[in-house]
Amino acid sequence: MNQTSAEPIADDLMVAEEDDGDEADIVSVASAAPVISPEPDLDDPSLYLNRELTWLAFNRRVLHEADDPRTPLLERVKFLAIVSSNLDEFFMKRIGGLKQQIAAGVHSQTVDGRTPMQQLDECRAEIADIQSDQERIYGEVMTALEAQDIRLVEVHALTPDVRKRLREHFRTDIFPMITPLAMDPAHPFPFISNLALNLLVRLRFPGGSDTYMARIKVPVSKDVSKRLIQVDGLNTFVTLDDLIVHNLDMLFPGMEIVSCELFRVTRNAIVEPEEEAASDLLEMIETELRERHFAPIVRLEVQAGMDPVHRGMLAAELGLNEADDVYEVGGLMGRRDLFELASLDIPELHDKPHRSGDHPVLGNDRRNIFHIIRENGPLLLQHPYESFSTTVERFLTAAAKDPKVLAIKMTLYRTSGGAILDALIKAARNGKQVAVMVELKARFDEAANIGWARRLEGEGIHVTYGVLGLKTHCKLIFVVRRDYSQLRRYYHIGTGNYHGGTAKLYTDLGMLGCDEDIGQDLTELFNYLTGYSPPPSYRKILAAPYTLKRGILEKIEREIAVHQREPGGGLIQMKMNALEDPDIARALYKASRAGVKVDLIVRDTCRFRPGIPGLSENARVVSIVGRFLEHGRILYFRNGGSEEYYIGSADMMRRNLESRVEVHAPVEDPELRQELRLILDVQFADQRSAWDMQPDGRYVQRQPEDEHAKGAQDTLMGVAEKRLSAAAKHKEKNLRSRLLSHFEHRLAQTP
Repeated sequence: MNQTSAEPIADDLMVAEEDDGDEADIVSVASAAPVISPEPDLDDPSLYLNRELTWLAFNRRVLHEADDPRTPLLERVKFLAIVSSNLDEFFMKRIGGLKQQIAAGVHSQTVDGRTPMQQLDECRAEIADIQSDQERIYGEVMTALEAQDIRLVEVHALTPDVRKRLREHFRTDIFPMITPLAMDPAHPFPFISNLALNLLVRLRFPGGSDTYMARIKVPVSKDVSKRLIQVDGLNTFVTLDDLIVHNLDMLFPGMEIVSCELFRVTRNAIVEPEEEAASDLLEMIETELRERHFAPIVRLEVQAGMDPVHRGMLAAELGLNEADDVYEVGGLMGRRDLFELASLDIPELHDKPHRSGDHPVLGNDRRNIFHIIRENGPLLLQHPYESFSTTVERFLTAAAKDPKVLAIKMTLYRTSGGAILDALIKAARNGKQVAVMVELKARFDEAANIGWARRLEGEGIHVTYGVLGLKTHCKLIFVVRRDYSQLRRYYHIGTGNYHGGTAKLYTDLGMLGCDEDIGQDLTELFNYLTGYSPPPSYRKILAAPYTLKRGILEKIEREIAVHQREPGGGLIQMKMNALEDPDIARALYKASRAGVKVDLIVRDTCRFRPGIPGLSENARVVSIVGRFLEHGRILYFRNGGSEEYYIGSADMMRRNLESRVEVHAPVEDPELRQELRLILDVQFADQRSAWDMQPDGRYVQRQPEDEHAKGAQDTLMGVAEKRLSAAAKHKEKNLRSRLLSHFEHRLAQTP
């Protein structure tokens, strides 16, 4: 699970504790489950968990992976880095947003009954608890690393010869890049960059009594130095900031160093200019990026034991409330840099290596991919179990080269460039019509997307920036090809971004197909993205902001009606990253109370409480936390036996359903439905990586009887490998049903 530029990644106040009754790990909430009257008020705030607190609770579950001895040691280091990175983003986006609301005088309550000030106070308390656990786990993990001869040490603990070599490295490679900035009446307090490490140095002239202050920015970057510096080719490391501290005499020759203390600031990332008033969206986003650089500071981190006078001075200079906004950090500050340590190539301290395999149909058929899709029917892609490069990139690259392809249209929310952009450029150079919808407002990827957009425009590609007032979050590639004497529309519809890096780390789904009705729907959708008015309805797809939410609510109501006609027949299953939209949560409460079985796999934020007597007794909420970040979305409705499956880009969040362009597409092929059914069944049966939400919002981790039990992700890796092996022997079609039956039998035996 990597937090690289991604959409990024759950309850009332939570603490980690042990249940005396069993060995399960529990993440608990302070609020009790509500007492339900015979006619429940579905607007009762006690029915809904808080968005910000449920997201923090998800990070507790991620942090548990760093604390779990079953997790390989360097993977534990990785999870420590992920939690640190997630908290940085939480401060930039969520704490920053709450502070903006408070400054604007907002006192309105969320659906869970909290004002912005109440949410901020509860988040601060929860974050303090998480950071306390982080520091404990960090100490335990570093001790375990030492037992494997992997050490993070201080420079003064090294031998004189090693210190001498490091000093020479500092003199030649780092010293020229450092600019000490004095702080006195002639030198105002310097600008402090977001998330940069800084040294606050106090010094004086020899024999003098007056002291002076200076600030040094630690130049961590790929162009200067990593944060962790390897010593003599061994698995021993020192930090760049500690190396600077031990060579301050070069920076301040002849001065006496009185003290040197580390600090770091986090700035608000929520800068929302008026899009409607902008004459040029590209220029507006560039202005936003410049403004974000100078955005208000929302957090100051200082090293434990910092001089109280210095701590107070920094808080005052940065405009922060010292009691609320200053966080002391013991041990390593900026633990996101532990990704450097987690990348050590020591196989026995990592998860078993996983290499994405070919899709079983595409891997053994090198024909034109459009012929395969046309003759085989739609294909379901499962990343990272199946390779992104040999499926999605192959599809787009083939479209760029195929002389019968006339046009390519695509949405880009986040991308790593590479093969994706190269294919689009090659298509344009080959004379094809290419139109790309680049979402400039993809949080933290704005600068990259501006670069991609300009590069594509420079190649003569038609680039648009979406619909005014809406983010375009759907994942679509649309290809028009002349097949024989007719035009045929091919497409890829996905749940994840067109990003080769995250495709190896996130679990996502995609569908390649050429269904005529879906093709017509996508034609109209792209016309909307590049033109003006949306169609009143679509033939098969559900698209936000106009038909997706309404369609889901109607399907939930239909499931209630089916259950009333056939008691026991109602079943709704949803897999998503977040369930925040109050209308969807209310509808699911209503369905559960009517007797419909509601099964939810929700990775992080979840307002819905399962298991409340008289209301949600027929519902369950499961969260899967494993080596990959769960990112796929699946909707399932039993519909009286006429089952419906959908995959798509939208979570059940108000912003996704009402303020973004999103697409969920039906999966109608029986074999593809079997594959989706297996994914759902395996995840609901997981005894290693699954957490069950309790009625009061707590999460309890399942504990298998067999300590070697595999989690859902490992199981699905095994399925993908066996399918590919079978396909290589030209037995895929016959073996598919046997494999599914095999795993269904295993699931049936799971207690």
